[in-house]
Formats: sequence, structure tokens, C-alpha cells
Amino acid sequence: MRLKGKKIAFFVAPLYEDLELHYPLIRMQEEGADPVVIGPERTKYEGKKGIPIEASRAITEVSPDAFDGLVIPGGYAPDHMRRSSEMIEFVRWMHEAGRPIAAICHAGWMLASAGILEGRTVTGFFSIKDDLVHAGAAFVDREVVRDANLITSRNPGDLPAFCRTIIEAVAGS
Repeated sequence: MRLKGKKIAFFVAPLYEDLELHYPLIRMQEEGADPVVIGPERTKYEGKKGIPIEASRAITEVSPDAFDGLVIPGGYAPDHMRRSSEMIEFVRWMHEAGRPIAAICHAGWMLASAGILEGRTVTGFFSIKDDLVHAGAAFVDREVVRDANLITSRNPGDLPAFCRTIIEAVAGS
């Protein structure tokens, strides 16, 4: 229960990568965290493989200062998320506050759109490497990269290392 009393935001949008949202959500709950699923709107979203999840809050209903960390799944969802200026501002605020931001697969698009990658080392799904590099990041091909408050991984196969690193970061390790 290393995360008891910690509140973690989980972004969701249409066509999220199912495992990249549900696996970390369950792991954080197992560690005692209070996860809050946040979407562009308060509605039900379906993942790429059809697993539904309800956003308990719309992005306009929350303030980033209420959260100890943020998890952003990949899939096609990050392309929808970055159309929301409120979601981008949430990411930017979390970054400026030094709070952990975990992005897996295509979620690096959100980091790029928030303008927080300059001089940082990250990983992500290989097809967005150019996007991350053009946003100023150094790209490496590793299962998980932690650069200060940013935690990035490549794909669902990296979820065990991704979640361990999120837990360490949010717990303050």
C-alpha cells in the first residue's frame, strides 16, 4: 500500500489502448492509490479492443493541483486528448509542478503538444519517434525511461516496468 492517500489522474479518450489504461489503474489501486478517470467529457469511452470505461470526471471539472500524478495511455486516444486545450494545460501544470507524468506508447504526443519535451530523454512507440525528437526530446528504445518527473514506455509489453516506475515516482522514491 505504498500509494495510500495518493490521488492519480488517468486520462481517457476514444480508442485508448485497453491494457495501457486498465493495467496501471488496477496496479495503482492495489498500491492504495485513489485513481480518477478523466476524459474530455464525462461519458463512457471504448478502448481499441472494445473494453469500456466511464470517465468519472470531465477535464473541465478537475484541477491538476488535486492530483499526485498523471497516467496517459496510448492507442489513438492521445490524438483525441491533444485536441482539448484543458487536457494539454493539465499536463503542462503537472510538469511545471514537478509531479509524475507517465505516458506510454502514443501518449508521448500529449507531452509534445504540451511543449515539455525540450532536452528530455524519453521513449515511446517507434512510429512517434520523429514527433518526440522534433519536440526536442532525445529518444531511446528502452522498456521504461524516467527523466525527472517524466516516465515513458513503448507498448503494452512494457507495462510491468512502467507501473513499477510510476509507483516509485508517486511514492517519492
